[in-house]
Amino acid sequence: MRTRAFTLIETVVTIAIFAVVLFSVTSLIIYFYRMNSFVLEQTSAVENSSIGVTDAMKDLREASYGANGAYPVVSASDNSITFYVDMKDDGVVDRVRYWLSGTTLYRGITVPIGNPLSYVGQPEATTSIATDVHNGSTPLFRYFNSSGIQMAPPINVTDIASVNTTVTVNINPNRAPNNFTLSVGATLRNLRRAP
Repeated sequence: MRTRAFTLIETVVTIAIFAVVLFSVTSLIIYFYRMNSFVLEQTSAVENSSIGVTDAMKDLREASYGANGAYPVVSASDNSITFYVDMKDDGVVDRVRYWLSGTTLYRGITVPIGNPLSYVGQPEATTSIATDVHNGSTPLFRYFNSSGIQMAPPINVTDIASVNTTVTVNINPNRAPNNFTLSVGATLRNLRRAP
């Protein structure tokens, strides 16, 4: 009985088919790893932004008169707000500023010192609370009066009753997944309290 061996052409064709299949499987695995990595990065950016924005709204809810007797909200614009709040629950009211610069949302905290307490000349401790923010023409902050009507710039800080923030996060706008938009609101609770 004779056994039949592979011819040179059959061997080359078999190796070529095996190489194509191996290349396809390897490409597919690399694609899934890259996509999975991107989705994990996007998820992390969204989660960090969510925590930062939620914390900002908690701070705004507790806005109170400054240690120097100043009105709770210092300034308000589309992409920035400055107000007073006791950040550490230590009885000292800090000045807090949230602002968008480029694609990063920052928080700055100024602790007053002296007797009487003063914020003037004190350093601002700055931290990044959200990155990869791509709001485009959407304002970061929107302000509403006590009737629930959205206020138009320039904002009169004494008329602010509530603040909504909208943050659109995307680590790479040119690549899927698409934008993820977070929207949170806060009613300023302590505005009726006298200084």
